[in-house]
Amino acid sequence: MNEVVETLTRIEQNYRLFQQQQFSFIRALERTREEAHDMMRPVSSIVQVQCYRDHHCYNSTDRRILNMFISICNDLRNLCHKMETLHPGDSVTTGLLEKCKVLLNDSNDFTAIRATYPHAVVNYLSLREARHRYGGVVSLLPIVIDNMWEWISCSKRHTLYVVSHGHATSKETLTSQNPPVRPFAAQTSISNKNLQLQEKDFKKFLAANQRPKQKAPWKPPGKHPY
Repeated sequence: MNEVVETLTRIEQNYRLFQQQQFSFIRALERTREEAHDMMRPVSSIVQVQCYRDHHCYNSTDRRILNMFISICNDLRNLCHKMETLHPGDSVTTGLLEKCKVLLNDSNDFTAIRATYPHAVVNYLSLREARHRYGGVVSLLPIVIDNMWEWISCSKRHTLYVVSHGHATSKETLTSQNPPVRPFAAQTSISNKNLQLQEKDFKKFLAANQRPKQKAPWKPPGKHPY
């Protein structure tokens, strides 16, 4: 898990650098789309960006920023596979991971997705037409990164629950198998009480079963020789 956290932290740092160059990214898309005579439809998939870079990009600055976007997508995709093998998870973490895998699919249509607060990437696209064309592509990375951090958080909670639940079960098992042992002083006190009760009961038994004293034979009044 620590390796996943470190990898995602590094990817997020790269994304922050990319985010600072969002205007350069949009200009690169504008120029390559113009070269491709593809100005009408919005940018809707990773493979579309790859196509612009590979076949319609003639500017080193544009190629660098498009490469940066595609490289971050590839890093996130590789991290998805690592997460999948690391921890099978529950339904929540599985759903988060599946969502990331779908979003990062090369041909997935992300036209309709929009990153919301605290992300302001869509707000940077001031024109309505620009938001329609590029709102999805600028929203892809922050949404995926947020979902991955949520996956890490849920996985840690799941692991802590399993560990704590297993520890509690072990304590219950040990308690049931080994009943609590009383201290020696307590045992001695209990034994003395038992002896006292037994002695008392024995005296009662003797009193109840003692033969009555025999009376001396009757003698007439008067002097009697010893």
